[in-house]
Amino acid sequence: MGRGGDRLAFATGPTGYHAFMNSSSRNQQQTSASGTSGWDFLTNHAHVLTCVADDPGIRLRDIAAAVGITERAAHRILSELVEAGYVLRERDGRRNRYQVVPDLPLRHPLVQGREVGDLLRVLLGSARTATARSG
Repeated sequence: MGRGGDRLAFATGPTGYHAFMNSSSRNQQQTSASGTSGWDFLTNHAHVLTCVADDPGIRLRDIAAAVGITERAAHRILSELVEAGYVLRERDGRRNRYQVVPDLPLRHPLVQGREVGDLLRVLLGSARTATARSG
């Protein structure tokens, strides 16, 4: 991923990441009742970031439903991602549109040298990514 202000755009629609997470959340609720542990490999921040990357026009309520958190928690996490520069927020009428900044580094020392875009390509699939240069 280049350093010239690259942005990632991902395919949107009902088959997107948040639809997958909604179906996964239902499955997790069913398995939780059977005694399976409730941990996950990804943080809620990673899930929110992935929802936004998959659908830049996604609503907070849809993020919350996909991740399995409250709207308030989704708003807090998204605001933290915006404040840290990982997501750009732009007003579009009455809605917000989001844009992930893929060339920023992942924050944990174990993944030094890796970028947000690297993680999103793994989670969303490289066939679905399109790189757009900002002019």
